[in-house]
Amino acid sequence: MVKFTDIGDVSAGEIAQLRAAYAPLAESVRELVDATIRTEVDAETVAAVKAQIDAATARLRSEQSDGPFGVRTTSGGERMAWGNPVIGIRNPFAPPLVVHRDADGRVHTEFDMGAAYEGPPGHVHGGIAALVLDHLLGEAASDGVKPRFTGTITLRYLRTTRLGRLHAEAEITRSEGVKTYATGHLADEEGVTVEAEGVFISPKWAREH
Repeated sequence: MVKFTDIGDVSAGEIAQLRAAYAPLAESVRELVDATIRTEVDAETVAAVKAQIDAATARLRSEQSDGPFGVRTTSGGERMAWGNPVIGIRNPFAPPLVVHRDADGRVHTEFDMGAAYEGPPGHVHGGIAALVLDHLLGEAASDGVKPRFTGTITLRYLRTTRLGRLHAEAEITRSEGVKTYATGHLADEEGVTVEAEGVFISPKWAREH
């Protein structure tokens, strides 16, 4: 199997093979995180499970890349942000979001959040809501092609967001030179809970190329 340290001229089939190998691993770890938070097994069982987890971690660390994962790009131009904490299929912290882009540039996503994202009892932590909206507004502002990074972002928390199935969306409102303005919101089954607006900046290196 091709390794991420060698990403470059790889085929769609090889990328699918990598996805099929690593995405289920991250999903299993997400389940492990949820189980760790909510388990009520006895101390002996906890100790036994910890030993198993430590052994599994050692096996995974027996061969790994140095430093953070970063964003790998294939020679064909496919962008693989698989370590990202919002959309990364290899990051157990990520829900992960699958972002859809409409013809008019609006982006939207449906996803689930459980115990790992809890702030107020039964509700999403405010910082997690900010993380999701910062990413989604950035996706909209980048227009699927040009990278644009957060300059400022403002959030209005209308009420707490229930854990469970959520919806988020964002769109560009206008552009002025290197600045792109975007708005969006997060919603639970009862409606919008958090509104956001932000300014996203085209980095100098992107402008030069």
